[in-house]
Amino acid sequence: MSSRPAGAQPIFESGLPARRVALDVALAVLVERRPLDAAFGACEAMAHLPERDRAFAFNLVSTMLRRLGQIDALLDEALERPLPAKLAVVRAILRLGAAQLLFLHTPAHAAVDTAVTLARETRNTAQAALVNALLRRLSVDGFERIAGQDAARLDTPAWLWNSWTSAYGEASARAIASAHLLGAPLDLTPKPGIDIDRLAADLGATRLPTGSLRIAEAAPVASLPGYDAGQWWVQDAAAALPAKLLGDVRGKRVFDLCAAPGGKTAQLAAAGAAVVAVDRSGVRLRRLAENLARLGLTAEIVEADVGAWQPALPADAVLLDVPCSSTGTIRRHPDIAVSKTPAEVVKLAAVQRRLLAGAAGLLAPGGTLVYCACSLQPEEGAGVVDSLVGPGQPYARVPIEAAEVGGWPEVLTSAGDLRTLPCHLGDQGGLDGFYAARLRKQ
Repeated sequence: MSSRPAGAQPIFESGLPARRVALDVALAVLVERRPLDAAFGACEAMAHLPERDRAFAFNLVSTMLRRLGQIDALLDEALERPLPAKLAVVRAILRLGAAQLLFLHTPAHAAVDTAVTLARETRNTAQAALVNALLRRLSVDGFERIAGQDAARLDTPAWLWNSWTSAYGEASARAIASAHLLGAPLDLTPKPGIDIDRLAADLGATRLPTGSLRIAEAAPVASLPGYDAGQWWVQDAAAALPAKLLGDVRGKRVFDLCAAPGGKTAQLAAAGAAVVAVDRSGVRLRRLAENLARLGLTAEIVEADVGAWQPALPADAVLLDVPCSSTGTIRRHPDIAVSKTPAEVVKLAAVQRRLLAGAAGLLAPGGTLVYCACSLQPEEGAGVVDSLVGPGQPYARVPIEAAEVGGWPEVLTSAGDLRTLPCHLGDQGGLDGFYAARLRKQ
């Protein structure tokens, strides 16, 4: 009998097909190192599941990834010897079963029986008894064992933990890791001119100090009030800050580089800028165009490699949201914690320095550039910007003022850059980790 905590509500017992999909996606992420969203999008069987089962499958894999360190610690303690690499499927079945039992509170009979069936159906009949024994043991003593774990530490890869401890201190590193375990709410950016108080009431949303609206409970985006009328767009509250740092952009020529999926483009267009949105992905640009059409906004859309693009005229302002490790978004994309590596950060930082130098060259004299990245790694933040400023350089930092970010000095660095952490606004659901710096061409 399960020792589920009193008051915990069991999740619905989704059928075996949903678990088969979850297993396929889990293997795509853990073995093939594919992004979680892409793995689900490429899974043909997902489209044949009822909406409820699709939600279950996504929640199951997300929870397993978010709690992977804890789950692996439990399994390693229970196994007499490590599972060989060739049994990656069995390991994934055990991980998904443990996630159901301990974190989704699925009834033991459903979690264990379907895991055993999956082992047999994947030609791992010889390990079916092991799967049965381990998961039944976890259904009895698992809750007591996870209560004694250091969840924040176990669920954070060592290289990330060490990086954050060095950059922000151990207390902040622990707060960041703890925030990642909670997931993320839905944030919306209202279109200028909308009655925000009325919209917030219609949505059941909370207005954040930065001006974003936050919905605590997840819901299908297209079904929310104001969607069809183009009154808002989805954008994390932290992601909505960099575009504001360009100041008054009315009538100015603004380049939004690496623009898709278009939240910042929408901000700039809604503020009256003549926006040129540039991205190398035609698929993502089509999504950007669809979003602008729904919002009744316009921008010039250019499919090009930002690093090689040469416009006919310079810009009054440039917003560069660089491709990065995205470690600031782990709370909504838990696969990032298990897929990224220190070597990848080094490679990305080199790309970012090249893109920043190119973007700065697109500015007219006196123009403003905002560099931003949804990464917590300092190598992708100040480490990149510092390469462009200094004695003899034609670019200088323009410190950000607290009044520009909702009167919130805690998110500003000593150099005057923006640095949000997932633990900021923790009592209201947290934020994505974002870095931004503002430069001006002399």
